[in-house]
Amino acid sequence: EGLEEPSLHNALAKIYIDINNNPQHFLMTNKFYDSETVGKYCESRDPHMAFIAYKRAWGKCDKQLVEITNKHGFFKDQARYCVERQDTDLWGLVLAEENEHRRSLIDQVVATALPESRKPDEVSSTVKAFMNADLPNELIELLERIVLSNSAEYNFRNNKNLQNLLILTAIKADPTRVAGYIDSLDNYDGPDLAKICISETYKLYEEGFLIYKKFDRGVEAINVLLYDLKDIQRGQEFAAYWDKPQVWSILGRSQLDSDLILESIESFLKADDAQHYQDVILAVNKYNKVELFGELIKFLTMARSKVRDKAVDSELIYSYAKVEDLASLEKFISNPHSAILDKVGDRLFTENLFASAKIIFTQISNYAKLASCLVRLEQYQEAVDAARKANSIQTWKDVCYACVDAHKFRLAQMCGVNIIVFMDHLHDLIRHYEIGGHFAELVNLLEQGINLDRAHQGIYTQLGILYAKYKEIKLMEHINLFWTRLNIQTLIQACKDNEHWKECVVLYNHYESFDQAAEIIMAHSTQCWEHDQFKHIMLKISNNYEIYYRAINFYLKEHPLQLSELLIELSSNAAKLDHKRVISIFSMNKYELPLIKPYLEFNQKLDMKVINETLN
Repeated sequence: EGLEEPSLHNALAKIYIDINNNPQHFLMTNKFYDSETVGKYCESRDPHMAFIAYKRAWGKCDKQLVEITNKHGFFKDQARYCVERQDTDLWGLVLAEENEHRRSLIDQVVATALPESRKPDEVSSTVKAFMNADLPNELIELLERIVLSNSAEYNFRNNKNLQNLLILTAIKADPTRVAGYIDSLDNYDGPDLAKICISETYKLYEEGFLIYKKFDRGVEAINVLLYDLKDIQRGQEFAAYWDKPQVWSILGRSQLDSDLILESIESFLKADDAQHYQDVILAVNKYNKVELFGELIKFLTMARSKVRDKAVDSELIYSYAKVEDLASLEKFISNPHSAILDKVGDRLFTENLFASAKIIFTQISNYAKLASCLVRLEQYQEAVDAARKANSIQTWKDVCYACVDAHKFRLAQMCGVNIIVFMDHLHDLIRHYEIGGHFAELVNLLEQGINLDRAHQGIYTQLGILYAKYKEIKLMEHINLFWTRLNIQTLIQACKDNEHWKECVVLYNHYESFDQAAEIIMAHSTQCWEHDQFKHIMLKISNNYEIYYRAINFYLKEHPLQLSELLIELSSNAAKLDHKRVISIFSMNKYELPLIKPYLEFNQKLDMKVINETLN
């Protein structure tokens, strides 16, 4: 009748309850009774009515509601109320760890209350409550029921946030479930979750790979296989399955870092990617295997269309050389290119790839290096022709020495005549011939050399030395013909070393060192003494008169009968002869005086006392 007094309505509520006259309807629809009072009254009579009364207070009697439902096992009702209520404090109360009935409540929330809800706010607040209570496993159960259950609301099943939350929670709490969620769910932020999976915190690399693969992120997927799982075999299989240039390129880089050179080149070719060409070149050269260079040719051919670098063309030429494809090499360098041919040629020469180096040096007209290649290829005639074009002393020497070592003496002589005209290099050439024991050929070369327009003193002298060593029969003739063009002192020493004393006497005569000539004759008289020659030499001595008296003793000992004749010659042409000293030589042995009687008689005209007394 319009009265709103709570006590009146409390009384009515109690009457309805006691007489059981549809009290549920009254409690749910009446707005004026006091929920706490009525609820308390109902607890001992009908706990369910107490729950209805407490629920009707909508927050003011939450504690009593929780107590009554816990006491009588109304967990389904409690769960529904908590979901509908969306109150943080209420959730905190029922989900507190000290609540012994928490598990029963959670079971009813998961099984009944939340699946029945059709309000996103209720679902959201419930999920948030579980998160705040730090119940990850229970939260997974809850979300599975919402997202994976066929009976769940479609909007909830496909809710991106819920799917993200389910996977993220599983990542943190139960990683074994993640792969299944990845496969069964579709509406989640895959790349973001994949990053979390492969982070250092969780290291769920397989799950990260699955997400990337499902979301068509091939680049990220193969990176996980190669750099997180470090499984190149699976990386190869995935690249073949995905078959996209970017993926092949990443695989190639990883294979290259793992020293799988052939496989990496194959991957780069499939990717049509030359960005790592420098590393590929270094890797192939590191292992230096012919089969690698064969593949490198394919790679560099592709790379030429991508990059403009001298190193690419240079390495391509080198690779042709390594596989001995000379036809391709020659064709390549005959067309426009940017290779540094002289450096490539030097590299090939250093590595003994002479046939390839020959082609390059021919192309750039580097005849000096071409000649060096040809001698190593034993193409000696061509080497001489190249040396002639190079016309450098070092090239002539290299080719000459190679021909000598190969016993190609005709060709060696053609080179040698261009060497011996240089005094500084003559001795090196002679030494090389002599070390090999090619004495006759060396003599022939120098004999030809003295007929050259540029013949110098060294050629004549060295030829004389060679005659002294190896062909003494021609030594005297050579001295007589060319003594004016010889270095006499040098040749004298060679004659002494080889004991050619006659030739020494002749050379000393030409050198006007007559006292030395006389000394040689007296020291080696059995080989080189001739009376008339000796007299002639003695008469030319003008600065060493002591040698007169050594000559007297020499004649007295070896040629006494000709002593007087020598003394007469010396007396008539050498005013410096000391007659008194001559006679004193014989004063100790008067029996030798008759040997010099003609000399004494010849000089009697000088009216010297010592001569007269000796003669008488």
